[in-house]
Amino acid sequence: MNVLVINAGSSSLKYQLMNPETGDVTAKGLCERIYIDGRLTHKVGDKKVVKEIPMPTHSEAISAVLDILQDAEHGVIKSVDEIDAVGHRVLHGGMKFSDSCIIDDACIKAIEDCIPLGPLHNPANLMGIRACQAVMPGKPQVAVFDTAFHMTMPPKAYRYAIPAEYYENDDIRRYGFHGTSHKYIARRVAALLGKNEFKLVNCHLGNGSSLSAVKDGKCMDTSMGLSPLAGVPMGTRSGDIDACVVQFICNKYGMSVDECLNMLNKKSGVLAISGVSSDFRDLEDGAANGDEKCQLALDKFCYEVAKYVGSYTAALNGIDILTFTAGVGENGPETRQAICDYLGFMGVKLDPEKNKVRGKEMCISTPDSSVQVWVVPTNEELMIAQDTAELVNAAK
Repeated sequence: MNVLVINAGSSSLKYQLMNPETGDVTAKGLCERIYIDGRLTHKVGDKKVVKEIPMPTHSEAISAVLDILQDAEHGVIKSVDEIDAVGHRVLHGGMKFSDSCIIDDACIKAIEDCIPLGPLHNPANLMGIRACQAVMPGKPQVAVFDTAFHMTMPPKAYRYAIPAEYYENDDIRRYGFHGTSHKYIARRVAALLGKNEFKLVNCHLGNGSSLSAVKDGKCMDTSMGLSPLAGVPMGTRSGDIDACVVQFICNKYGMSVDECLNMLNKKSGVLAISGVSSDFRDLEDGAANGDEKCQLALDKFCYEVAKYVGSYTAALNGIDILTFTAGVGENGPETRQAICDYLGFMGVKLDPEKNKVRGKEMCISTPDSSVQVWVVPTNEELMIAQDTAELVNAAK
């Protein structure tokens, strides 16, 4: 089965054509500068081609993708008929979706209703869906929501301690994000352990970071909230912060709330503390050269992640396995070590040699560690493809 995985942004569109059973990626690429002029970067194995193609809308971008997939020189299929289904990443499913769903009019209406919760992403995701409907009419399509995995959280985890009217009337609650990644890791952990009963804390660490507490494959809590701003400090996001900081800054500097939130989303995090970069590789280089602010940014990040691991261990009443994934989690031995240094009280012990691994699945704890610690590369695209295949096959 061939599934075309689409991740549509406001002016970009990522794609992968893959086999959901094997995980093999036949081709992948990126459409950029949609609405401006249009650029397509297409990769098949080690071969890459870049084309300047007019893309006045997402429909032209999808058409360009389908054309190059069938191209005599750079293509991998002979006909669009070889694409069995399309899976779309959709940011926010609100309280309407606890799982992926086949896209129909009701699904589209529900995604539209969630735009106030995901004002930057949901409209772009809808553009990708509608573009595929226009260019591939009748082709089965599935929406895979970033928030869906976290909908198993109990009320004590997702409710905010604010007047009930805001929850009841406006659906204000903790939702969480990176759900497709957390779901993939939970499934992979079940396979690694050979059982479905386990207590897991997963650390999805990168420019955007979130943690989840998972029991028997179901999310019990997660660090992001109503928006992706909550949780640990990230590349440019502040993470958890006293709400009165917003009031203070707005009043003193004449900022609007939107301007202040833009600062907290795009000008804060490790970028703000280091004053150098939001890229953890730059921070590590700076710290190695004696830059105290870079070191503080790294220290702050690792400290906050460790605090969440500790709190989620308490929430789960124990932990069997701790996993690190995403860009920093998979490729940051020093970061993993610094986080685990706080967890000695839990009996966590890393093997220094195994912890040198980058981007490969491996158990990095010692045999006598009370908690198994793993590096598990995430694969959100494969999770989207698998969800898509399951739903489409079930509907036949």
